[in-house]
Amino acid sequence: MIRLRQVALVARDLDHTVGELCARLGLSICYRDPGVEFFGLHNALMMVGDQFLEVVSPIKDGTTAGRLLDKRGGDGGYMAIYEVDDLATRDAALAEAGIRVVWSGDLPEIRARHLHPADVGGAIVSVDQPVPNGAWHWGGPDWVAHRDTSVVSTIAGVVIGANDPAAMRARWRAAGVEHAVHFQPAGVRGEGLDELELVATDRRRAGEEMRICGVTVRLV
Repeated sequence: MIRLRQVALVARDLDHTVGELCARLGLSICYRDPGVEFFGLHNALMMVGDQFLEVVSPIKDGTTAGRLLDKRGGDGGYMAIYEVDDLATRDAALAEAGIRVVWSGDLPEIRARHLHPADVGGAIVSVDQPVPNGAWHWGGPDWVAHRDTSVVSTIAGVVIGANDPAAMRARWRAAGVEHAVHFQPAGVRGEGLDELELVATDRRRAGEEMRICGVTVRLV
């Protein structure tokens, strides 16, 4: 089993960006994870159904997120996190494919592997196995209480801009994460996560687009 469980965006102004997402998409903050300080960040998470939309922002110099903001000239997409139920098997497959893991976390509640961006491309990708299946440690202790589907109900997928879409798709396939992702030619900002697709609760709104945090948010 694999499913897209969390998408992270990166912004210079965390509170402004989160406020805009909440106001326009009917969301609310469910958690601020103190653990991301390890990466030099602060964050806020919002729920979309039982999935999560996260915004991170650097709080010190020299972070991966800060370098991405500089490289792409501002806010944008950052990370795609997949829930899996077979991490041990995937660990072996990643090693066999030569895909490096740049960070591993093994907690009682969840195990996570961040894949090297150079080996996958377009975003930081993580494969995470929660205990039990369906739980989500990164969402905090009471995330179910924040579930609100008044505007959007599901994160349908992401769109990645790539200099060579076919080649990047092949790298995601080799990593076992070619799921809920589409690839298109990169624009003037270079390679990266450029679009976020959300299922509209009101089906009449399907097709609407809005620009938030440097990404195109499309209702589908």
